[in-house]
Amino acid sequence: MSDAVRDPREFWDEFYGGGDPVWSGRVNVQLAAIAGDLAAGRALDLGCGEGADAIWLAEHGWQVVAVDVSANALERARATAQQRQVAGRIRFERHDLSASFPAGRFDLVSAQFLHSPVALDRAAVLRRAADAVAVGGRLLIVDHAAVPPWAGEHAREHHFATAEEVLAELGIDDAQWELLRLGTADRQAIRPDGQTAVVPDNVILLRRTASSLHAAS
Repeated sequence: MSDAVRDPREFWDEFYGGGDPVWSGRVNVQLAAIAGDLAAGRALDLGCGEGADAIWLAEHGWQVVAVDVSANALERARATAQQRQVAGRIRFERHDLSASFPAGRFDLVSAQFLHSPVALDRAAVLRRAADAVAVGGRLLIVDHAAVPPWAGEHAREHHFATAEEVLAELGIDDAQWELLRLGTADRQAIRPDGQTAVVPDNVILLRRTASSLHAAS
């Protein structure tokens, strides 16, 4: 069975099913740079994985709802949050975001590298993410802008949407949003062999200025 038709929960539980960490455990750099200048409030971390972003936010005073499709990922994230003594500031929820979405409105909604080789209606998920932002709050989307230099030829055939294309898919109302940032930013990434390389990311940052009739309750 190809990855594209596999059940997302099954795929991501297998992805996070090994004995070793999958990710570095460090907060994503664009999130830290942007959220570090904000007053702490309520945050929603979409696709939280092993919890590094949610834990960083909690350590900086935020109340966080951290969401992932994988029970294995959430178990790892919850254990690390307990070790770091911030579990009381994070609520972990399991969602296949194509089918369900966390309730509430948030001062910060973060979608960091929300790409998937299995079924995910990404555009619809990001529109729901925008609906979940409270007035005065921010939506931060950070995406891969290109494949890393060590990726194989098959990966190089994949088209990553530009920041402008992602913004267009959101279909936001200019009367309700202020665009704070739109473009690319370079990030130093660690290659599988331990070496570093500079890779580009798309960064979309919006601030809600007025309420929407479709905002999450």
